[in-house]
Amino acid sequence: MSGSAPQERAGGAVSHPVDAADTGAARLRRELTAAVLGCALGGALALSAASQRWLQVTITRQPPLPPATQVLTGSQVAALVPACGLLLLASAVAMIAVRGLGRTAVGLLVALAGVVLGWSGLRALTGGLGATAADVSGVVGLGGARPTSSLVATWPALTLVAGLLAVLAGSLVVLRGRHWPGMGRRYERTGPSPAAAGAQRARPARPETAEDRHQAAWKALDRGEDPTAGPIV
Repeated sequence: MSGSAPQERAGGAVSHPVDAADTGAARLRRELTAAVLGCALGGALALSAASQRWLQVTITRQPPLPPATQVLTGSQVAALVPACGLLLLASAVAMIAVRGLGRTAVGLLVALAGVVLGWSGLRALTGGLGATAADVSGVVGLGGARPTSSLVATWPALTLVAGLLAVLAGSLVVLRGRHWPGMGRRYERTGPSPAAAGAQRARPARPETAEDRHQAAWKALDRGEDPTAGPIV
């Protein structure tokens, strides 16, 4: 019996090769969708966090000057955060456009950007930013000033989440991306799969009915032929 014919499983269930192929293709599309959404979401979170306030710096100056306050955003204290956010958004589109080794390279870039985002967020949360007089030189303007900083932890934590999403999406692309469809796959005209062709060949022909003979007679008249004439010997 041909290998494309349906196979009977335990309990009487019938397995069709065509259904199995459709299930596998749907799973690959779901993986691609998850990677693209994870990458795009990570990029959006990184860009949003970079535009928010990360540090509030208070400068204590020599009397009689009063204390001064300056706000530093994420892009000022961690310049790589917005750059990685833009990279992730561009990579989300590139995942769909490229295939094979190109898609694997995109996955590596996404994972690397995720590591940078995670490091930036973790560094801020652990007190690694430490505002200095150079960070607030526009406000100080005098020697002897002492800056103290207060961290707004929400946005570094959001950056850490964005990095985690990017690492997961990039790892999925590296491990599974070579099997995913590309942007032009839906526009390619392909014939039936070998399993589907074998199933069609194995299907028995339907016996001719009176209605079929009636339709054949009318078609013969349309062609100018006599349907009652027998074959010439």
